[in-house]
Amino acid sequence: MKNMPAALVSRVLRRIAQKSARRVPVASCNYSNDATFEIKECDLYLLEEGPPVTTVLTREEGLKYYRMMLTVRRMELKADQLYKQKFIRGFCHLCDGQEACCVGIEAGIKPSDHVITSYRAHGTCYTRGISVRSILAELTGRRGGCAKGKGGSMHMYTKNFYGGNGIVGAQGPLGAGIALACKYKGNDEICLTLYGDGAANQGQIAEAFNMAALWKLPCVFICENNLYGMGTSNERAAASTDYYKRGNFIPGLKVDGMDVLCVREATKFAGDYCRSGKGPIVMELQTYRYHGHSMSDPGMSYRTREEIQDIRSKRDPITLLQDRMVNSKLTTVEELKEIGAEVRKEIDDAAQFATTDPEPHLEELGHHIYSSDPSFEVRGANPWIKFKSIS
Repeated sequence: MKNMPAALVSRVLRRIAQKSARRVPVASCNYSNDATFEIKECDLYLLEEGPPVTTVLTREEGLKYYRMMLTVRRMELKADQLYKQKFIRGFCHLCDGQEACCVGIEAGIKPSDHVITSYRAHGTCYTRGISVRSILAELTGRRGGCAKGKGGSMHMYTKNFYGGNGIVGAQGPLGAGIALACKYKGNDEICLTLYGDGAANQGQIAEAFNMAALWKLPCVFICENNLYGMGTSNERAAASTDYYKRGNFIPGLKVDGMDVLCVREATKFAGDYCRSGKGPIVMELQTYRYHGHSMSDPGMSYRTREEIQDIRSKRDPITLLQDRMVNSKLTTVEELKEIGAEVRKEIDDAAQFATTDPEPHLEELGHHIYSSDPSFEVRGANPWIKFKSIS
């Protein structure tokens, strides 16, 4: 170094210092343990008080929520790519933009609570405990999928999670039935029944409301209002867009569905309400999807690119949490970039598995019709084709 020009030596030392700074261990950083944030007040219906307007976020919680939302976002973008490459066929409804809903809901309930949702289910599948690897493999119809490759995008299940339902609004009565089981067993568990603003106009949702109110079922009905039912704006499809008031005789609250902390606190409030024996409650999450209704919908014929970009720039749930955490010294941009790199690798590895794992054998078509029954024969598409069902 003695004979090197001073400017060159300075540049070399600066690069060494920058590399060392990137590798600073977490323990040596002066992070805050927690921070208090103001959250948007919920609109209430038939309620005297609602969720709090401030909440505490710990560093551990913040990093967990950030990783989960980023994983859902990247997973959905990878599903988009695999669909366009024709590894995924059939229906595929993506939820990027709505990550705060599934992550905030899971943060506000117990693992023993129950969740049932619509066909836009990938994010909820992940937050309920299904791995990215199993989700993507299910989307590509492989044996390593969470439903052994036989369910696809709309039919994924795990413990205390009942899908993914392909029929619009069908999960409403089913969710009420699950809540009835919770009440019958007296186990202090609740059921969260999710549906979209399009499904809110279904008659079976109103029927489920009626039964749940009559029997005081511990059911949180959650309307994920992303403003469009397929390609129709809710103003054109609904005489009343106050979905949190649709229960009529059931209390409700309207929540900022783009803020994971707001969703978390509202879910805790709704869960406590149901566990207290007061009966059901309706929760409307105001959110937005970046993709079209499904992969067959470009999403541009009924809304503008400017509208989508405006939501992305002002209300994106991941950016909102990131800014809060960085500004409150719960984390740094560099640490979040490291998490991003880890998530990207996880998604890429899962996609590799989902495109190379074998498809299920044809003879497995009749398996798992029942959970614990002796094996029996199942008729195929014609009388001379038989499949064996094995639980």
